[in-house]
Parts: sequence; structure tokens; C-alpha cells
Amino acid sequence: MSGVEVAGIIVAVFWAILISFLAVALVRLAQVLRATTKLVAEVTDQAVPLLAEASSTVRSARTQLDRVDAIASDVQEVTSNASALSSTVATAFGGPLVKVAAFGYGVRKALGKGDAAPGSVPPKASRRTVIVGRTVPAARRRKQKD
Repeated sequence: MSGVEVAGIIVAVFWAILISFLAVALVRLAQVLRATTKLVAEVTDQAVPLLAEASSTVRSARTQLDRVDAIASDVQEVTSNASALSSTVATAFGGPLVKVAAFGYGVRKALGKGDAAPGSVPPKASRRTVIVGRTVPAARRRKQKD
């Protein structure tokens, strides 16, 4: 065997090993592609029902929001009606009631009853409160020491 034949055999073995590695890589790539295809098919099978449920949920939420909108407009109408009624009552009865109360107060003062209601206890003398940081006048200090 000459050197050219040995080199040819080495090159042939090298090519055989290279083709074997490429074949293994292609087989694994084919397995990955099959698994990916299977995964995409499963995701598609599960995504379609999920999208249908999401669409149903969105429709239901829209219906509920329409109801809430109707309720909010009704509440706004009731609020404006109550405000109008309140201002009408205040206008109709507010002035005369104030006049009646003032008349009653004037009658009590004129009859000499003062601020005391019938059967009530007369008010006690007011107590003085101590304010921290304030000094007592000199005349009162002497009284307190004795």
C-alpha cells in the first residue's frame, strides 16, 4: 500500500464518520420537528375552546356593564329628583319654620322663662380649665397658697 492509498482510506473513513454524525443529527432534528408539530397541534386543540370561552366571558361582561350603566343612569335620575325635592321642601318650609322658631323664642323671652326649659335643672357655674404653659395671675396665686 502506498501513501496515496492510505490517505484515500483515511479520507474515506473520515467521510463515513462525518456522514454518520450528520445522519444522527438529521434523525434528532426530525424527532424535534415531530415533537414540535405535535405540541403545536395540541396547543391549537386547546386554544380554540379557550378562545370560545374568552369570547363568551367578554360578551357576558359587556351585558353586565350595560346593566350597570342603566342602573347608574337610574341612580343619577333619582339623585337629581331627590335634590330637587330637597330644595323644594327647603324653600316651602324652611322660611316659615325659621320664623315660627324665632317667634317661639321671642315669646319665651317675653314671658321671662329665658333659655331654661320647663322642669330643667339650672346650669352650674362653669369650671375653669387649666392651660399648660400659662401662668396664674398674682392675685389668684396668693389665694391658692393660703
